[in-house]
Amino acid sequence: MAEDLRGWLERVEKRGELEKLDSAHWDTEIGCLTALNWKRKPSPALLFDNITGYPRGYRVLTGSTRTPSRVCLTFGLPEGLSGLPLLEVVRRKFEEWESKLESYPPKTVSTGPVLENVLSGKDVDLLKFPVPKWHEEDGGRYIGTGDAVITRDPETGQVNSGTYRVMVQDRQTTGLYISPGRHGFLHLQKYHAAGKPCPVLVSVGHHPLVFRISCLEVPFGTEFHYMGAVRGEPVELITEEVTGLPMPADAEIVIAGWVPQDKRLPEGPFGEWHGYYASKERPAPIIEVERIYHRNNPVLVGSPPGRPPSDTSYFMVLMSSAMLFNELTKAGVPDIRGVYFSEVGQQQFITISIKQRYAGHARQAALLTSQLRRASYMNRYVVVVDEDIDPTDMDDVMWAIASRSNPETGIDIIRRTRSSSVDPTIRKPAEALFNSRAIIDACKPFEWIDEFPKTVTFRPQVVSRMKDKFRSFAG
Repeated sequence: MAEDLRGWLERVEKRGELEKLDSAHWDTEIGCLTALNWKRKPSPALLFDNITGYPRGYRVLTGSTRTPSRVCLTFGLPEGLSGLPLLEVVRRKFEEWESKLESYPPKTVSTGPVLENVLSGKDVDLLKFPVPKWHEEDGGRYIGTGDAVITRDPETGQVNSGTYRVMVQDRQTTGLYISPGRHGFLHLQKYHAAGKPCPVLVSVGHHPLVFRISCLEVPFGTEFHYMGAVRGEPVELITEEVTGLPMPADAEIVIAGWVPQDKRLPEGPFGEWHGYYASKERPAPIIEVERIYHRNNPVLVGSPPGRPPSDTSYFMVLMSSAMLFNELTKAGVPDIRGVYFSEVGQQQFITISIKQRYAGHARQAALLTSQLRRASYMNRYVVVVDEDIDPTDMDDVMWAIASRSNPETGIDIIRRTRSSSVDPTIRKPAEALFNSRAIIDACKPFEWIDEFPKTVTFRPQVVSRMKDKFRSFAG
């Protein structure tokens, strides 16, 4: 059987990357400590126990994939990598994993640890678990931030697992906010158009791989295949009795219920990934919970967004960068040396490093990037730099912008592009969700690139020799 969350925690603890905290309160204290942890270097995973008002053993985990080390551990990647070397490994791994999807279909089993406790009827109580209020001005307690919301297309039968926010409304009801266009949203629409409630499972405690694959835009309906390809063995799923949907056999906590067609309750506000409360309280679909499954001494996995860098920002930047790199390559843009979403700006600020080959190469890379699927959502800035600039290093990128871009000729504005209802720059309510984006050419001018002043630097062999001679500088 594949490693579960508890096995993962044991390995993280042995590495000295797990910090255990006792006696935090669910009301903002867990959220505040999680946010403070984001800026620590190194930033350990946090495991909260003995939470105020709850028995010992009912725990909350945050920061699970906050560092390169724990991303590598979770995805079985080579240890000790970061920056562009890790990005290169990840983008090639995506190609490998996708080529193996059909070899690792999920395996249906009849039993697993998630069945240790089954609550139904009057025993259903979402607040049995120490659900945090993550930010001071959130509209409530969010049980689903590091979750996997499992739905099925009623027409094709394909199963989707996506990460959407889930707020506790009362002991037997949650809110469910899914951005329009997401696969889970499309499933809700299809059920409701047919006049039926939508069956749904919400796994809120599991191995970090379950949550992280659910975050990514992998081929539709392949999330559990992807998990199997990463692990090298099929994911074990149990068919849940109420909804008929599959749930991870080794999950910590799973909620089962229905999203009714004509019921809405106020949901939000919620501190978003860009660092703002960008949407006010508004009506959202609900889940009427019929059953809860949980392990003994369950672990709730939290991944609250917030002002970046945040709990989820590093992981999403790394994976999105690798996937966009592959998209650009498949689109035919030559000599790409690196692609990176800034952790501070995330999808709002993207840098592409290229080896210039022809006039217009830089603009081609920038314009195409701005509209590709993985980059078009709420993007604001696309910067193109030369191959000597590391796109993962914002000091390097900003130096290139400051010293190589001429604002008069190097900046173009694209108007009426795709935005979002959570865009803080759009005044609410809005008639249409448009934004604009800037293309910044921070490359040396192609027509006189050989005449551009030489960069002040040291040859790699000199740097290597100094590091060998003076070991304290090796880092």
